[in-house]
Amino acid sequence: MKDYKTVKQSAEATYVVERSKFIAHVERVESREQAEQFIAKIKKEYWDARHNVSAYVLKGGETRCSDDGEPSGTSGMPTLDVITKQGFSDVCIVTTRYFGGILLGTGGLVRAYSKAAAMALEAAGSVQVDECCVFESTLPYAYIDKFTRFLLDNGCVTEHTEYAESVCFRYYLRAGEREQFLSKLTDHFHGEVQAKLLENDYKVFE
Repeated sequence: MKDYKTVKQSAEATYVVERSKFIAHVERVESREQAEQFIAKIKKEYWDARHNVSAYVLKGGETRCSDDGEPSGTSGMPTLDVITKQGFSDVCIVTTRYFGGILLGTGGLVRAYSKAAAMALEAAGSVQVDECCVFESTLPYAYIDKFTRFLLDNGCVTEHTEYAESVCFRYYLRAGEREQFLSKLTDHFHGEVQAKLLENDYKVFE
């Protein structure tokens, strides 16, 4: 697991050249299934277009692209190159083309699909997704305020709090800060509050 960059939000961008319209849609996806669902959605929405070119990159390293009827290597791969060269992962781009009647040639298609993809990524923005540890701590009600302040001071984000006989906090922090955090927790609460590691995950820390 490692940190990575992905899009901040879904977005679209339109690029027009020689009367051909290229509409690029970008979406954050976390699996092959999500990517394929997004591609199918755009193809259904733009069923009347000549081409719906797609490419996606997942954080595990999986990549895939399709020219969807365009000359080989002129659309899907250039779109994929834009995603990878800008360092994005968990991203899918589908670019719909409406032919304007003028042939663009191989070089023209590469430039047009690359431009549309880059415009869509710019419109979507980016966020850093950090590897994190998800912890759970159970403590007496008397410690709620002190523990809440401790979490904030140490860069933790509370995901869920359950109130029963005791209070149970579920929270996460960046994986690289784990050892330092656990040491501080022991010192701050004199060993009376423990942190149980539940899982490793990815989170966007605002």
